[in-house]
Amino acid sequence: MQYDNLNVQCNEFDEDISFNFKKILFTFWNRRYIIIFTFLSVFTLFVLSTFFLPKKYLVDANLYINKTNNSNLIDINPYVLDEASGGFSLSGTDKSMSNELELMQSPLVIDKVIKENDIRYNKVFGIFKTPKTGKLMKTEDFLKRNIKFENKKNTNIVNIQYKSKDRELAYNIVTSIINYYIDLHKQINSDKSKSDFELLKKEYEKTKSGLNKKINAASGLPETAIAGAGNISAMSAFSSSAKKAISNIKGQYIAGTKSKYEMKEDAEKVSQLSSKLEWAKLVNEMADSSKVLVIKEPQILKEYEQVSPKLFANIIWGLLFGSIAALIAIILAEITSKKISYSMLENNIIYNINNDFLNLKSEILINRDKPISIVYFEPLNNELKDKLKYFKNIFIIEADISNEFISQINKSNSVIFFVKINRTETKKYKLIKNMINNLNKKIITEITL
Repeated sequence: MQYDNLNVQCNEFDEDISFNFKKILFTFWNRRYIIIFTFLSVFTLFVLSTFFLPKKYLVDANLYINKTNNSNLIDINPYVLDEASGGFSLSGTDKSMSNELELMQSPLVIDKVIKENDIRYNKVFGIFKTPKTGKLMKTEDFLKRNIKFENKKNTNIVNIQYKSKDRELAYNIVTSIINYYIDLHKQINSDKSKSDFELLKKEYEKTKSGLNKKINAASGLPETAIAGAGNISAMSAFSSSAKKAISNIKGQYIAGTKSKYEMKEDAEKVSQLSSKLEWAKLVNEMADSSKVLVIKEPQILKEYEQVSPKLFANIIWGLLFGSIAALIAIILAEITSKKISYSMLENNIIYNINNDFLNLKSEILINRDKPISIVYFEPLNNELKDKLKYFKNIFIIEADISNEFISQINKSNSVIFFVKINRTETKKYKLIKNMINNLNKKIITEITL
C-alpha cells in the first residue's frame, strides 16, 4: 500500500515539473524578432565597446626578497645580525614576508611614489569638485585604487601590479615603488648594522680594558713555585716559622691560579667579541646592498597590449549578456503584451487547425454525447465552419461578455477556444476564460488560427 502511495506521489510530482517544450519553442519563435533585435543590440554594444572604451594597461614586476642576511653568508657567518628564519603565524603566513609587504605599502614608500608621480585627487565623475580635488592623494586612498601586492604562495617572491589608462604612468608607479622600497631597505639595513657595530665595539673595548687591568694587577705564585718549596714543606713539621712560610706560599699559589682562570675567561670573551666585531664590520661595509632582487623588471607596454577591453572577452560577454537580455525581453513582452501569446494558453494546444484537424475531431468524438461550445475570438473561415457543422454536439458562439454568452456556455459540458496569436486581446481572453472557469466548465483544448 505504501508503495502504491509513493508511485502516486511521484507521478503527481512529475506532472508538476513537466514543461510543454513545444509551447516554449512556439513562444520563442513568436518573439523571434524581439529576441534577435535585443541579442544583436547587446552583443554589438559589447563588441564595439572594445574600440570605444578607454584602454587599460597592467604593468607588473616580481621581486625576490632574501630573508636571511644582507651579507648572504649566513651559512658560515658565526654572528647573524638579521632574522633568518622569519617564522610562521598560526594562519601559516610567513611573518617575514608579511613584514615586507607592510613595508612595501607603508607611507615611507607610497608617499614618495605619490609625490614623484604627482598623483592627485580628481573630480567626482570628472565633473564635481570636492575639497580634495587637486591635492596629493593619501597612501590609504592610493592603495584602494588599481594597485595590488601579492606574495606568491610558499615563495619569497612578491608580485606588484598597477592598472591604469596611462601605460607610462603605470610603468613609472611600479618602478617608483621598487626604487623607494629598495632605498628603505638600505636605510634600515644601514642603521641596524651601524647600531650593532657600535654596540659590539663598545662591549669589546670594555672587556679588553678589563682584561688588561687584570693582567697588570695579577698576583700570586706560579705552579712551579710549589715544586721548589718541597724542603720548606718538610721543615714545617719541626719549625713554626717554616709552617707559616708554606702557608703563605699556598695562599699566593691559590690567588695566582684564580687570577689565571679569570684572565683566561676574559681572554676567550675578548676573542669571541673580536670575531663578532669583524663580521659586524663586514656587514656594515655591505649595508648599502639590498635584500631585494628584481627578477622581473616592469616594462612600458605597447599601445595594443591593453588588458581591457579585449575583443575576445567582449565577444564572450556579449554572447552571455545578449542571451540574458533577450530572455528578459521575452518575459517583459509576454507580461506586458495586450495581445495573447502562446505562453498564455493551456498546455493542450492545437497549433495548426489545417494540419491537425484530426486531433480536434478526436477530441469532439470522445465527447460526442456531451454538448460542446466552440468559442471563437476571431472570425472563422467558411471552410472551417463547414467542417465543424458535421458534428451534432457542437455549438459555435462568439466570445462575448454578455448574458446570452453565459447562457449558452451553461448549456455545454465543455469548451473549445479558437484564438489568434498576436491579435486576440489579452484582457478579453482572460476575462472570458475566468468566466468559464467560474462556471466550472472544462476547456478541452485551445486552437490557434
